[in-house]
Amino acid sequence: MAPSGEASAPSAQPGTQPKPGAFAAVGADLSANLDRQLEQVETLLNETVRQTSRLADESSRYLLSAGGKRVRPSLVLLAAQWAAQLTPGADADSFDVVKAGAVVELTHLATLYHDDVMDEAPVRRGAPAAHHVWNNSVAILTGDVLLARASSLCSELGPRAVLLQSETFERLVLGQLSEYTGPEDEADPIAHHIRVLSDKTGSLIAACGEFAVLASGGSPELVEPLREYGENVGVAFQLADDIIDLASDEADSGKTPGTDLREGVPTMPTLLLRREAAAGDSEAQRIVELLDADLSSDEALEAARTALVAHPVMEAARAEARRWSAKAVDALRDLPDGPIKSAFELFAAGVVNRVG
Repeated sequence: MAPSGEASAPSAQPGTQPKPGAFAAVGADLSANLDRQLEQVETLLNETVRQTSRLADESSRYLLSAGGKRVRPSLVLLAAQWAAQLTPGADADSFDVVKAGAVVELTHLATLYHDDVMDEAPVRRGAPAAHHVWNNSVAILTGDVLLARASSLCSELGPRAVLLQSETFERLVLGQLSEYTGPEDEADPIAHHIRVLSDKTGSLIAACGEFAVLASGGSPELVEPLREYGENVGVAFQLADDIIDLASDEADSGKTPGTDLREGVPTMPTLLLRREAAAGDSEAQRIVELLDADLSSDEALEAARTALVAHPVMEAARAEARRWSAKAVDALRDLPDGPIKSAFELFAAGVVNRVG
């Protein structure tokens, strides 16, 4: 780790920003337009994070350059196209839509810097986490700078957008705090976990739909179904990530397998396992003992991870992720059918298809 901000960062591998698979469902012409707008988002992101200070510039660009699929801005662009189709006078090609896409991605990036410090994560997007390149202070302050830039850009979209962004970021922070404090006495740990996921992940994906409606001038009637879709698909997304952390290798996930186990982060598989252990499942009880032991060595971590992956609670966790994905699709039931609706349905399915 560099002892101060004076050392230059190692180059993160540039991401390819692969086109979301859902784009293909909307046809060649609209897909090409979405690609063009996504390129505009990428350009705006790079312009917005630019700093005159070398350290601030390098740290702000670090995770941006490391890649990512730009899922959240892609959903903004797609939702804006849908709003324009369903609302006379709405404009999905307004540059405000591109700005909205950049706002949600900058907000997301800010949380990644903060989360990695809290989780002591060594890797993010296949590159060393920012706090390992510099230190915790630089990583936290970089996240703050990105949030400030997101807020500045958001101010160009009007007061309602500023309020939406501040409310969303508050939920992101409160979700992180709720995860840290854990459930209250007598509270259901699984219900608490779902609320954490809804705040930490669902809130920003839900905001994508509302940002799209605001920026395009779409009908306010579209906000609620798009928000409900985003909340539910966000929970499904994070439940799938819970499983990927356990069952995928580092090349697929960009994280060391079992990181959540080592850090003691509650996930759906571990919560289900503890529930089964409390109900008398002897194999679950044995695995809980492994999880509660010292996992600082790679051998102990791998033994616990392998045992958990082999237990039936993993399939139960997959079923729960699929249930939330289905709820997301159901939220759109009253909106007209068509290629864009199909794209949203494909995205919800793809979120959970990652885990089998």
